[in-house]
Amino acid sequence: MRLTLAFLAGSLFGLGLVVSGMTDTVKVQGFLDLLGAWDPTLAFVMAGAILPMLAAWALADRRRAPLTGGAFPARPKPVIDRPLILGAALFGTGWALVGLCPGPALASLGFGGWQGVTFLLAMLAGMAAQHGFADRSGVPA
Repeated sequence: MRLTLAFLAGSLFGLGLVVSGMTDTVKVQGFLDLLGAWDPTLAFVMAGAILPMLAAWALADRRRAPLTGGAFPARPKPVIDRPLILGAALFGTGWALVGLCPGPALASLGFGGWQGVTFLLAMLAGMAAQHGFADRSGVPA
């Protein structure tokens, strides 16, 4: 049951990324080009994603446990610190340069050609490097 729900949710999410244009690197870069030919359409996609998430959080707050068992993950501490700022800046820079972030990158693997695979491998290498850095520096991953 848990794997089936995860598959359905992931498939729906991936389909939404493709249909909304989040896997189109030119569209994403146009959205991030605030001082040039700005394309605001992805702002509507992001705003539209907030509404169902608000409903899901409200529903989760009323439940003691997830439908599939186990426990809800702990909520992160609302702290804005140096690792968060540096991570957000690095994420945003990569997103702006390439036009993909992890979700759309995975969704585009089926049609992204070798560029999509190259991006995925680079993303995984960066994640591994960050974990190695976190282990050495004591900064949480």
